[in-house]
Amino acid sequence: MADVAELLVADHPPAAGCAAVPAARPVLKERGQREVFCGLTGIVWMHRKIQDAFFLVVGSRTCAHLLQSAAGVMIFAEPRFATAIIDERDLAGLADANAELDRVVARLLERRRDIRLLFLVGSCPSEVIKLDLSRAAQRLDKAFAPNVRVLNYSGSGIETTFTEGEDACLAALVPEMPAGDSPSLLVAGCLADVVEDQFRRLFETLAIPVSFLPPRSSRALPAVGPNTRVLLAQPYLANTMRALERRGATHLPAPFPLGVEGTTAWLAAACDAFEVPRARLDAAIEAPARRAAQAIAAHRPLLAGQRIFFFPDSQLEPPLARFLARECGMRLTEVGTPYLHRAHMQAELDLLPDDVVLSEGQHVDNQLERCRGENPDLVVCGLGLANPLEAQGIATKWAIELVFTPIQGFEAAGDLAGLFARPLDRRARLRV
Repeated sequence: MADVAELLVADHPPAAGCAAVPAARPVLKERGQREVFCGLTGIVWMHRKIQDAFFLVVGSRTCAHLLQSAAGVMIFAEPRFATAIIDERDLAGLADANAELDRVVARLLERRRDIRLLFLVGSCPSEVIKLDLSRAAQRLDKAFAPNVRVLNYSGSGIETTFTEGEDACLAALVPEMPAGDSPSLLVAGCLADVVEDQFRRLFETLAIPVSFLPPRSSRALPAVGPNTRVLLAQPYLANTMRALERRGATHLPAPFPLGVEGTTAWLAAACDAFEVPRARLDAAIEAPARRAAQAIAAHRPLLAGQRIFFFPDSQLEPPLARFLARECGMRLTEVGTPYLHRAHMQAELDLLPDDVVLSEGQHVDNQLERCRGENPDLVVCGLGLANPLEAQGIATKWAIELVFTPIQGFEAAGDLAGLFARPLDRRARLRV
């Protein structure tokens, strides 16, 4: 295993629990070739959030190139993720992979005394050589305690897709959270710091005690217990929610905080759980909700009446579709998503138009055929499909941008609408 190849950075389907939506809303279930990133991609936004953590991918040079390209890295930055390269000697069994990993980790922690939490992130190559990263993490955790906590999770494309890397990472953190009995709200899901601060101020105004997972420091993990109520900020955290429920926490079903409607309903779910009067919520959100509605209205002339098709990519598709249909006036043709988790998505599905086609999973050839048949005005898809569709005259929006960009809450609602308006505006200008 080669030395740490540092990347230059700027600063399976879920287990049992996935359920079909009600019979009144049929779902087209597809299985076949997929066009998605692996779960390693989640490191690109996770490393920015937990500021004393380091993500060490145990993988190949391909893994390193993927992360470097996805991150849009800068050469003068201090990296907080890297790849321990598995080379030919490791694959051939000529080297002791555990000894090599121990050497790489020791060298990394000697050089980077600021690391307080080290994630060993599994990949397809580490699975191929059957390297048990769980045991390795336990061994290294004992070796470097108490200064550094060592955990592991899988970002392998064999086990995870695009956003499931975050789910695996947060699920690995849940057993480390201290126990607590005080009534509290936990917001689970990685949010940009500015969005987290906006939500924190709103919850403080509502007198609801709140904490966030992941925290900005690994030493500030929030407490969890039977009086913890959980709002999911992201729809792809099935394993994380199950881990929290095993600790006694309770999930609050709600739409996701996208747009005015989704953010209001999301906050209202917390208010109901903590017996906050609706009048107090209305007073707290009156100004930001008004600003959000005005910001959305500026983009509505470009979006209203336009037909949109979602390829499955991130599990954000149903809440995005609800926002675009109900607040921006777009017409939904097909809403594809990798997985539909009824307990987490039902509030969103209830708000979608009755005639929308919902698809779960992916058979890319079949979906491309349906997409071309619909001839939509805009397609939301992964990078691998965007250029071919653009070449055929179909405007596209990269799904990955919707994960990297702050889109939650009132203050981001106008920006969210703008993400969909821009490709349509560009296409209109090109035609002129």
